[in-house]
Amino acid sequence: MQTTFVKSEEVARAWHLASAKGKILGPLATRIAVALMGKLKPNWTPQTDAGDYVVVTDVEGLEFTGKKLEKKLYRFHSGFIGGIKEIPLGVMHQSKPEDVIYLAVKRMLPKTIQGRHQLKRLKIYKGSAHPHIGQGPKPLP
Repeated sequence: MQTTFVKSEEVARAWHLASAKGKILGPLATRIAVALMGKLKPNWTPQTDAGDYVVVTDVEGLEFTGKKLEKKLYRFHSGFIGGIKEIPLGVMHQSKPEDVIYLAVKRMLPKTIQGRHQLKRLKIYKGSAHPHIGQGPKPLP
């Protein structure tokens, strides 16, 4: 038996739909990252970007366990002296709920060019409506 490797041109990308309403952030972000990397497919290889598109809706309905809303901090730095900003998860979720799931998935993907290409296939929307109905997204497994 011979091992076959899929070329980037031969990859068939599927569309997945995930609703974040009532879901916990960590497990949902893990399933999204796995689908973006293409690890759901039997012909996955690390050197080939065989990932799918993922559409996430209802991000304002995310749920968090424990005291994460008060204790978890997002840190950003401008690069200048004293330019650090710390934003609690509760504030971030109220103002920009899309960024919460975006950052969770981004930090689970590889920190390479391939990871940046995979992240571009993630589509996040606040409400339940999205413009990707024409692609016929299936539920995320």
